[in-house]
Amino acid sequence: MKLLEDGAELDGFVVRECLHAGGMAHIYRVDYANGRQAPFPMAMKVPRMADGDGAENIVSFEVELQLLPVLRGPHIPRFVAAGDVGVVPYIVMEYFDGRTLQAIIDQDLPLTPDQLRTLGAALASAVHALHLQNACHLDLKPANVIMQPDGNAVLIDFGLAWHALYPDLLAEELRKAVGSPAWIAPEQVVGVRGDPRSDVFAIGVILYELATGRLPFGAPETQGGLRQRLWADPVPPRARRPDLPTWLQEVILRCLQPEAAKRYSSAAHVAFDLQHPDQVSITALGERTRPTSFGEHMKRWFKAAGMQYQPSPLPAREVEEVPIVMVAVPSRGATDATLYSLRQAVQRSLGTRSGARLACVTVIDAPVTGPGSSETEQHRQASGALQQWARGLDLDGHQASFHVIESGDVAQALLRYAEGNHVSLIVMGAATHGLQLQRFVATVPVKVAMAAPCTVILVKQSLPFERLATT
Repeated sequence: MKLLEDGAELDGFVVRECLHAGGMAHIYRVDYANGRQAPFPMAMKVPRMADGDGAENIVSFEVELQLLPVLRGPHIPRFVAAGDVGVVPYIVMEYFDGRTLQAIIDQDLPLTPDQLRTLGAALASAVHALHLQNACHLDLKPANVIMQPDGNAVLIDFGLAWHALYPDLLAEELRKAVGSPAWIAPEQVVGVRGDPRSDVFAIGVILYELATGRLPFGAPETQGGLRQRLWADPVPPRARRPDLPTWLQEVILRCLQPEAAKRYSSAAHVAFDLQHPDQVSITALGERTRPTSFGEHMKRWFKAAGMQYQPSPLPAREVEEVPIVMVAVPSRGATDATLYSLRQAVQRSLGTRSGARLACVTVIDAPVTGPGSSETEQHRQASGALQQWARGLDLDGHQASFHVIESGDVAQALLRYAEGNHVSLIVMGAATHGLQLQRFVATVPVKVAMAAPCTVILVKQSLPFERLATT
């Protein structure tokens, strides 16, 4: 199909300049033809269908046409309209200003660790939001991620995506290794689609390239080259760039584990570690500076040869099985009964969910400085008290982190933390004193329960629940 001309009209739209002419589609800026003001900038995507173009172009178009109208949120372009496949196929969608991660790689490297974690956390948050809608992108790469000026990451090009509630048109085509070779996950190489951890692998590839300027597995062009990632791992990022911190390499290499079960089980967990680098548990992955030995790769090769790959449960269910659980622990004045009841409720909430993460949070007032007192010392004491409280928990199979927040508004501080860290469950004490007064003045637990972005468990004790902090 030839390029549409600037000024041409099509089904009530005026075509403007061509923004991108790629191997799969052309993208144009468009306006309404009747002069009506659009609520947001718009772009039209028209698949290539010239002689010699593969059938995957039109199949990918049909996949995107199927999924884009049902996906929601600030990380996904809003759907406007679509054209008849039998006449002129197109999709009109929201157009975003910003730069792709590919442009950042081409123009801005090297990036600082802080820049890397900011970009990575934004990307992981966007991917997590997609997984909560029971969809997987499966073609994440720098060119398909737009960074907006406010730091929000937008995912584009859903032509290879998968949704649990809609037919998988690409699987019906019986193709294997559907995806972009440099970013495709090992399980995708053997034809497994629908595992959200495949997107986690792609996040690792993107972070590796952002950190080092190199692709971890190159750009293989053969099936044999693709299959190598079923057992191989890349040169450690710190071997290519020694100034990278160990926590960043830990995150990257954990995303890139050949076995999906050894990766982060949720993109929310990737975002959490990138947002809290001081809480990342450093293992041998983070410390490595030499490539894996030939002998170890041979062992993995034999293991991979007999491995059976199966997709995970529904993406949203996968997220539910490995939640980030937040417990709000009073900073002072809590009775033993209060602390014990919270501990018991947290233990039940973690249950048998291996891989669930526990975030222990306490809110303190603005520190009062004076002789023998400092802000650092008060934070240290509060953090120590949190860790002391957690020693009574059985955390086998769970990661725990400890966070001290300084705020005069306890409820808002807890709500901001929960929303910013993709918390799935909040556990906190229920105020049992002043029940008549609570009809008129909302307590901290009531405020949190009313406005929380997730489930809240209020734990009731026989003794009065003290305030989390004096406000």
